[in-house]
Amino acid sequence: MTVEPMNVKPDQEGKTGFLSSVLGKILLGIVIVSGTAFILWWGYNFLSANNAPQIVQIPVAILWGVGGVALLYTVLNWLVEQLPRNAARVLQPLIFIGPAVLLMGWFLAVPVFRSLTASFRDSLGRESVGLENYIFAFTDKRMLETFRNNLLWLVFGTSFSVGLGLLIATLADRTKAEVLYKSIIFTPMAISFVGAGVIWKFVYTYKGTGYGINEIGLINAIITGLGGTPQPWLNIPPWNNFFLIVIMIWLQTGYAMVILSSAIKGVPSELLEAARIDGSSEWNAFWSVIVPYIKGTLITVTTTVVIFSLKTFDIVRVMTGGNNQTNVIANEFYLQSFTYNHAGRASAIAVVLLILVLPVIINNLREFNRGRKGF
Repeated sequence: MTVEPMNVKPDQEGKTGFLSSVLGKILLGIVIVSGTAFILWWGYNFLSANNAPQIVQIPVAILWGVGGVALLYTVLNWLVEQLPRNAARVLQPLIFIGPAVLLMGWFLAVPVFRSLTASFRDSLGRESVGLENYIFAFTDKRMLETFRNNLLWLVFGTSFSVGLGLLIATLADRTKAEVLYKSIIFTPMAISFVGAGVIWKFVYTYKGTGYGINEIGLINAIITGLGGTPQPWLNIPPWNNFFLIVIMIWLQTGYAMVILSSAIKGVPSELLEAARIDGSSEWNAFWSVIVPYIKGTLITVTTTVVIFSLKTFDIVRVMTGGNNQTNVIANEFYLQSFTYNHAGRASAIAVVLLILVLPVIINNLREFNRGRKGF
């Protein structure tokens, strides 16, 4: 039995052969990429012009943002699939992580390099001043005050946030109302740092003493109601720093509790039963079994809270503005940049803050990679 070849018209055969050729794929790829670039550029210009009504701009922005990214990845993936199999296998992962790496490089690496360059220049960023800005950062009295305050945030804020989170996570797991207790502790995480600062400012508000003055701050209202004397809590150094740190603890304890609670639930019950059979108390079982088992998670949570404490800005800015010896590194950077207009000093302070945070980030990545290898 013979099979006759399919009847293919000459013009269709020519088109199929051309599109399957290397030149045809290149031309088709150029057309598709050019069309994609045109669509993305048109959407950018349309949104930048801001001429259309808002009811039109919103769906266009959503369609352009989400659809544009999907279109870009689809086109790039199609182009890679047209290459030989070995080349496609190498390039395909780069297509999906490449744009993210480029964006991270543009928004992180480039600003770091520019800040490092500006840190050796004067207030206008024109003439080189050598290490003058760094000498200021490590010798100025106000800067030394910021380092002291950040150390307080680092030690007390991190210790109490992680410690209370671990304690609540352990105790809440043993109660029937676990969801209720955890929801109450975790609720502050839904509030921004600025919002928390505004809320607690009403807690610490001080109106002063005198005839007809009513305290609206929660603490002072309670003290006044009990016959005591109200106090300007945010104007009493160095205790005002601890009053601000309380806000961070209030916000971060819920985060630590949720993460550590998940880790504690992953501790095998057989290990705890074996410890109890050997005569260990609950306290000893906690320190000898639970804590070593969740060590990786505990380190990760601690380093995350450490980074928050080193970068703290919003609470101080909203509550005191850095006055009354409550200034921190990030707030001093803000003041030097936007109040004193000294770009050189601001850049030097930003570099110092990066140097302080960098070891914590590196340690966090090491623990993460070590956990992956162990897994």
